[in-house]
Amino acid sequence: MSKILKIDGLRKTYTSGSKELTVLQNVSFSVEKGQTFSIIGPSGSGKTTLLGLCAGLDTPNEGTVELCGYNLFELNEDERAQLRNKEVGFIFQNFQLLPTLTALENVSVPLELQGVKNAATNAKTLLDKVGLSGRLHHYPSQLSGGEQQRVALARAFSNTPSILFADEPTGNLDAETGENVIQLLFELNKEAGTTLVIISHDLDLAQRTQQILRLKGGQIVTNEVVTAV
Repeated sequence: MSKILKIDGLRKTYTSGSKELTVLQNVSFSVEKGQTFSIIGPSGSGKTTLLGLCAGLDTPNEGTVELCGYNLFELNEDERAQLRNKEVGFIFQNFQLLPTLTALENVSVPLELQGVKNAATNAKTLLDKVGLSGRLHHYPSQLSGGEQQRVALARAFSNTPSILFADEPTGNLDAETGENVIQLLFELNKEAGTTLVIISHDLDLAQRTQQILRLKGGQIVTNEVVTAV
């Protein structure tokens, strides 16, 4: 199997006044193409910072990130953005839907901006897969949290990404709704053959992936393969 994400020697610090805060230190790991992979740890362990570096949304003080065969920090910002648009999908805890667009538009407009033909048809198909065919013309404010996250799922898979980053995908949902969203996420991911990287503090969720990376205090504690998924 080929590696779709390779992280080597990442260090990230922030300066606050006269103090320097180290958020990540000597982080190295890789993710195989098509793998399900989770990064877990308590609040403040550096998970979200690591996600931003993996996706090229932020730059490290030291270290390299190779994503889909590209060294991210040898690319300029526009080139990194183009790579994300083409290869990367995102799911966030707070859904990040555009409030002035309907469910259908939230999924189809990004496709239209990329010049995809039949964007609306593709969006309808995805929304049907996540059980929202009757809510196409509802705005986010008219949808429940679970429905909003299902729209976000459809949008994340709309550009057939090579890799999908899910940051606390059930963080704002109750247990039952969260379970339904996770089942959909794994079903869509398996069907699309996407590489899935989940960032979470939820060990039960992490144990449903093939590999678990544990962070604490900005450093890797363990990196273990899950034997049964």
